Amino acid sequence: QVQLVESGGGSVQAGGSLRLSCSAPGDPYSSNCMGWFRQVPGKEREGVAVIHSDGSTSYADSVKGRFTISQDNAKNTLYLQMTSLKPEDTAMYYCAASLPRSWCYVSEMYMKYWGQGTQVTVSS
Repeated sequence: QVQLVESGGGSVQAGGSLRLSCSAPGDPYSSNCMGWFRQVPGKEREGVAVIHSDGSTSYADSVKGRFTISQDNAKNTLYLQMTSLKPEDTAMYYCAASLPRSWCYVSEMYMKYWGQGTQVTVSS
C-alpha cells in the first residue's frame, strides 16, 4: 500500500499564492503518473494537474497559467504551486498516484492511491 501525505494548505486572500506538497514516506514508489485533484462538498472531485514520469504535465483549463505541478524524485515529493488564487479554488486538495504502467490524464480514473487531503480556502 502506498501512503501519500499532503501538506501546505491554508487560508489565503484572493490573488495570493500557496504551495502544496505531497510526500510518499516509506519505500520509494515508481508511479507512472501523479496528480492533484480537488473537491468541494456536494460536488464531484475534479482533476487539477498531473505529471508523467517523463516530466510532461497536463492541467485543467481552470488552472492553466496559474498552477504549476512539479516533482522532486530525490525527495519523493510532489508539489503544486498555486498563484493568482481565486475564491473558486477553495476546496480540499488531494494528491494521487497511478499504478506503474498507467495512462496519465487529468482524471481520477487513472489514479490508484490517494492522500487524505489538505484544505485550501481563498477569501475574496
